[in-house]
Order: sequence, then C-alpha cells, then structure tokens
Amino acid sequence: MAKVVVIGANGFIGSHLVDGLVGAGHEVTAFDRFSTARPTFSALGVTVIQGEFLSRADLESAVRGQDYVFHFLSTTSPATAEADPTLDIRTNVAQTVELLEACVAAGVKKFYYASTGGAIYGPQDKAEYSEMDRALPISPYGIGKLSIEHYLHYFRKKHGLDSTSLRISNPYGTRQKPNRKQGLIPIALRQIVLGQPVIRLGSGSMVRDYVYVEDLVRMVIPMVGVDSQFDLYNLGSGEGHSVAGVIESLRRVTGLDFDVTEKPTPATFVDRVVLNTGRYRSEFGSVELTILDEGVRRTYQEIRGQSNG
Repeated sequence: MAKVVVIGANGFIGSHLVDGLVGAGHEVTAFDRFSTARPTFSALGVTVIQGEFLSRADLESAVRGQDYVFHFLSTTSPATAEADPTLDIRTNVAQTVELLEACVAAGVKKFYYASTGGAIYGPQDKAEYSEMDRALPISPYGIGKLSIEHYLHYFRKKHGLDSTSLRISNPYGTRQKPNRKQGLIPIALRQIVLGQPVIRLGSGSMVRDYVYVEDLVRMVIPMVGVDSQFDLYNLGSGEGHSVAGVIESLRRVTGLDFDVTEKPTPATFVDRVVLNTGRYRSEFGSVELTILDEGVRRTYQEIRGQSNG
C-alpha cells in the first residue's frame, strides 16, 4: 500500500482515479476545491483536503507525507486556453512548477502527470502517433502540456524527482461536466437531452481516439509505484472514430433523431489523432476496452438522470 494524493480529485478523470486507487488498496488523499456539495468519487476512507491549486501553501499541505502525486487538474480547457493563452501559462504551467517544487521539498517518490495525446502531436498527417514521434502542438493547450513535460525533465535532472507523463487521448464517460465545453460526447448528449441541436465542427471527418474513462483508470493503476521502462506513455484506445461516426453512435444509443448544426473547425484543431499504445501494452499488458456504443450508453444514462433529477 502506498500513500498517494490526487490533485484534481473531484474532477472527471480524477474522481475515477480516486476510486481506482482505493480499490487497488492504496491510502488516498483527495485534493480539490470541492465546489460541489459532495465528492464525486464513491470510494470510502479517502482523506479529503479542500484547497486551491493556485495556493502554494495548499499544495504543500497536500503533498506532505505522500509517496506518489497524481497531477490530474487543469485550470483551462482547449477552448479557454485558446481564448487566453496567458491564462494557461500563468496558472497551469507556472503553478505546476510550484507543485513540483513542493514535491521535491516533501520528498515525493514519483510524480504522475496527465498530459494530452490529443493535442500534443499536432498536424503531422500520420495514421497514428507513438511516443517516438515529435510533439508539435499548435494550440496553447497542447503547448502548455508540452512545457510541463519539459519541466518534468528538468526536475528529474536537477532534483532527482522521478516522473511519468501520461499522454491521454480523448477520454469520455460518466462524471464529465458537459457545461465545461470540453468533450464532444457529453456536450452532444446534453444537447440531445435538452432537445437542442448537436454542434458539429466541420464536416464530421475529424478523427479522434476516444477512451472510456474507467478503461483509462485501469491503464493507470498498474503503473503506480512501478520502476517503469520509460517516462512517457500514450494512453488511449488505439482506435479512431470520426465525429460523424460518433454522432451515429449517439443516434443508435439514444434512439432519437436530433438536428446537427455545423460550425467552422477552429484553425488549431488537428484532423486526425489516433494513439499507438504499443509501448504501454508491451510493458503492462492490454486492458479490455469498452466499445463506443456501450460507453456512450452509460454516459447518456447519467446525463439523462441528472436532467430528470
């Protein structure tokens, strides 16, 4: 059993990670603002620390005495980072450096960082991307994530802080907040539940690697405390689905005939991103993946239940 803290524990991926870590027998501390009335994770026996990511003192309190730190909090989304690139620099990048400094002072053994596989490789016109491919992000969100990955290298060299970057594809599933304007599937499902048109960017030809959040957590858990071969891993389904294909899945699952409104594709959006997860699978084995329709069905049930509630 290890002592671990999840930064961003009340968020979409973070809350599922808390449940997975507790289920694996670890002693878990959950750090977040906890702006909701109750934690979104379901596990019991979790130590809750309510604090602000932008507070150095709060971060120092969160990492004190911990073996492993999971940084799964972001102050921006791709859209908000695009609207104000300096916000991402001033909050995500700068504050993560302060978090790393706090980890060094606390003697943390390893730092796990939720990077992005969806935005970090940029437009290179490849069928899929491996960790050996160059990272050429063209969005502020991806640039910020890559900057933090570089700081992890610095802290390893300068201070001996071990770390692993997890380049996560396009996660979706329960507990994702559709009002945050990030994630095609939950946003579209919310529009459907409200009886409003689904917004499609471009013709629907964009291809993404969608991974159900519980599958993602099952990938992360075996990595805890392991002296892994690499410091960087792609985590995703390894399969591509077009936006048009996702919309057809939404129709099949909901059984509803909804309108689709097309809007221009932002200039910084990449046409195709599918991750090669061979490095992860060769070291940690394969995870049985949830098929798209089933993941959409679970997400739809939750969003519909929230609407009825």
